Amino acid sequence: MQIHHHPLSGAGVGVTRQVTRLHFGASGGRRALLQASLHADEIPPMLVAQQLRGRLTELEAQGRLRGEIVLLPACNPIGLSQQVWGRMQGRYELASGQNFNRLYADLAARAAELVSLGDAPAENLARLRAALHQALAEQPQRSELQQLRAHLLGLAIDADVVLDLHCDNDAVMHLYATPQHADTGAQLGRCLRAPLALLAEESGDFPFDEACSTLWFKLRDKLGERVPLACFSATVEHRGETEVGHALAAQDAEGLLRFLGLQGFIDGMDQPEPFEVAQRPLAGCMHVHAPHAGVVVFADTLGREVAAGERIADLVDPVSGESTPLCSPVDGLHFARELQRWAQAGQSVAKVAGRQALRSGKLLSA
Repeated sequence: MQIHHHPLSGAGVGVTRQVTRLHFGASGGRRALLQASLHADEIPPMLVAQQLRGRLTELEAQGRLRGEIVLLPACNPIGLSQQVWGRMQGRYELASGQNFNRLYADLAARAAELVSLGDAPAENLARLRAALHQALAEQPQRSELQQLRAHLLGLAIDADVVLDLHCDNDAVMHLYATPQHADTGAQLGRCLRAPLALLAEESGDFPFDEACSTLWFKLRDKLGERVPLACFSATVEHRGETEVGHALAAQDAEGLLRFLGLQGFIDGMDQPEPFEVAQRPLAGCMHVHAPHAGVVVFADTLGREVAAGERIADLVDPVSGESTPLCSPVDGLHFARELQRWAQAGQSVAKVAGRQALRSGKLLSA
């Protein structure tokens, strides 16, 4: 294992932060990148990363790694430092109000202008990645957040597999991927025993995983079939915020390693057991909203298929005593809900993954 530190500047007088990354295996060939807790207040991925660190150290010593596996065990030092009144504020940068997992640079158009392709696939891939790095270098990197985004995206440009490890408020294990990579996404889901994969090519505001994968689709649209679809990228949601335990983290780490084995990065990993992964359009993920403020009392358990109109919670107004049933808007998998059991009027309190695409525009929460 090699340990590298990338300093960030611009944090303020007397303050310095750095991104730490761990490199396993041999560089110069294929790369897999795994980063934990880009939303810094999502804690479970960081514990999974510690399990990965130990297992990858063992596998490297056994000579079982093929290519390079880069692990960022806590990829957002800015968010980790944001404590307000005793609570971590790791989803948005306090200085700008921007979501740490939005607004990554779309490099495809500029890279297409910079590159000249030939007939050799391997040479074309190298040329495209060099053009992407040049396009990234032209992006503003003045603020600390801009530097963090550029560093993470720069590492991902050279990666064949990118896994961005997150968690939801309260949820079953699920993941986000592109429709073009549905088969690989299902394979990842089986390895992780994730009952749901949400598929979208563009979900809005260019989150990190899409910045890594969809740029290759855009390059192919601009430059033709000589452009390889060089990167599979997915966001993995490690259940909910409170699902922090050594046994679960070890289980998830083994699932990720099993997937990397199937992708050719680790020798001798077991095949995943059969497991059904429901693949649904992200545009079919429907929110259940509170019509008034009140206490949320959930009536069903997560991970269950529900019918349209089926009650999944009650919303109790503690002053008037009014109780309003909250029902699923579609047939689908009730896979996520808010951890806080108080809702304001209009707030989303649960999500159901339907089979039909019913929404358009920005598909992710803020």
